[in-house]
Amino acid sequence: MKVHRKVFSPIGVNTYILEDGSGKGAIIDCGCYDEPEFNELQEFLETEGIEPVLLLNTHMHLDHIFGNRFMLERYGLRTHSSFLEEMNRISSVKHAMFYGLSMKPPPEPEVFLTDGQIISFANSSLKTIPVPGHTAGSIAFYHEVTNSVFTGDALFAGSIGRTDLPGGDYDTLLRSLRSRLLILPDDTRVFPGHGPESTIGFEKANNPFLV
Repeated sequence: MKVHRKVFSPIGVNTYILEDGSGKGAIIDCGCYDEPEFNELQEFLETEGIEPVLLLNTHMHLDHIFGNRFMLERYGLRTHSSFLEEMNRISSVKHAMFYGLSMKPPPEPEVFLTDGQIISFANSSLKTIPVPGHTAGSIAFYHEVTNSVFTGDALFAGSIGRTDLPGGDYDTLLRSLRSRLLILPDDTRVFPGHGPESTIGFEKANNPFLV
């Protein structure tokens, strides 16, 4: 499986496009914010010959869902996310105003994900791993074949997600990371919601919040 990364919006969120050579693809955290970014994503998909068939959200903070309405209107896709993220989805328009931004109300999800659920597209499958703490319903997506995990804002390279927003809890996040993510193989590639990628082994040895 090949992983493409696009950085979108004034908040700089990582949007991941996954494709396995089948012509079908999955998008994690579609953060494209405005018409130029919508066009950039669409042109990339067309150039690479990727048809998006699955939309996933690690959580529903506004920067991770800016592009969800575009995905529905252009590709007919609704996202898969945790039911515990509905508060964040519903409040995202007001939250955007706080940052001096604007957005249309994001669509309701198609599927509410559960712990350990397997989500498939084309020839690939991802496993859901709940990692609450940054938000109540934060989810990581693990691709076992390539030993890759998409952690949203739970785990970053050298840091962890903030816990001072509604639904956040510092102790819960640390427990989640240690019990759900740090048990993955050390060479697991970490694709976070912001910033560069890392590995589980590097974070276990060097992340100041986890050593």
